[in-house]
Amino acid sequence: MISDNKNKLSDRKKLILKAIVDAHIANGDPVGSKLLTRNELISCSSATIRNEMAELESMGYLEQPHTSAGRIPSEAGYRFYVDWLLDRYNLTRAEIDELKNSLQKKQSELDSILQSALAVAAKLTNYTAISVRPKIEKITVSRYELMRLDDYSSMLIMLVGGVVKTKYLRSNTVISSEATHALAMILNMYAVGLTASDFTMPLIMEMEQHMGNYDFLVSPVVKAICMTLSEFDGGDLKIEGVNKLLSYPEFYNLERLREMLMLFEKKDDLLEIFSGKPTEPEKVQVYIGKENLVKVMDNSTLIFKAITNDGKTVGAIGVIGPTRMDYKRVIATIDNVANGVSAALESNNSKKDI
Repeated sequence: MISDNKNKLSDRKKLILKAIVDAHIANGDPVGSKLLTRNELISCSSATIRNEMAELESMGYLEQPHTSAGRIPSEAGYRFYVDWLLDRYNLTRAEIDELKNSLQKKQSELDSILQSALAVAAKLTNYTAISVRPKIEKITVSRYELMRLDDYSSMLIMLVGGVVKTKYLRSNTVISSEATHALAMILNMYAVGLTASDFTMPLIMEMEQHMGNYDFLVSPVVKAICMTLSEFDGGDLKIEGVNKLLSYPEFYNLERLREMLMLFEKKDDLLEIFSGKPTEPEKVQVYIGKENLVKVMDNSTLIFKAITNDGKTVGAIGVIGPTRMDYKRVIATIDNVANGVSAALESNNSKKDI
């Protein structure tokens, strides 16, 4: 149990473990006792520090890559650090302003907002950023709108899984603005929340009865809706800053880098990870090393947070980087980015309410 492990470590061991993780994150080198004696918070001799480091290694929190080298954190050490030792990181005013500017644009689609958030997450963390719309088992339309373009054409607008989809409609007969308005009302009355298989002939006939002289509009519109639902896979993954992996020695190995690039290209494994519902969606999720289900990520850390809209999880945003990661800064950044995207979606909802 993590809580038991927390109680097993003395305050001095916690200080030493935290100092080692902080130093290793900063420079990537093994950390020796000599360096730790310069830490003002650790008021003990070099010999005492070496003994404590040896005990932390025997407990599984540290590793010694070479016999004469210092120690580096193990995955268990990083996990303890994230769970119990992490200081709160406050974004700078410049970082907050950049985040707000990227999200306060007049955007209506989840994809557009996520794209802006993705760029700022990669820039602020200097890691590869990932945004996800998870797979949805039941694809339905939650809202319909019809925009009349001219006497013979209109645009069908559908909100599907938090994403706006459109279909261009063309008629051989003049369609009045009253007809398009009536059709939008009928669709929102009968077709919201239906899957493609739910559009039965009796339902279509009932919709046609309500349309009166414009009953011929119903069939092509239903066809367009079903086509959209069948095309919509309910999951999407976008990546920003893949080249940032090259900034870290952990990815200098060409074979490992190739495997990571294949992971990004295939996307299915990552979509599967994000599609699982977090036990605590309001919190930032941290998966360190072998905690990741995907084998190629066993030397990487995945940090992400769910994005909500109207109380429902509609996506997630996060970063992938080495286990030697600036956890407090990255967690704070992803927390703020995800909250900003959720707030932007809620704001757009209030603007669209009619």
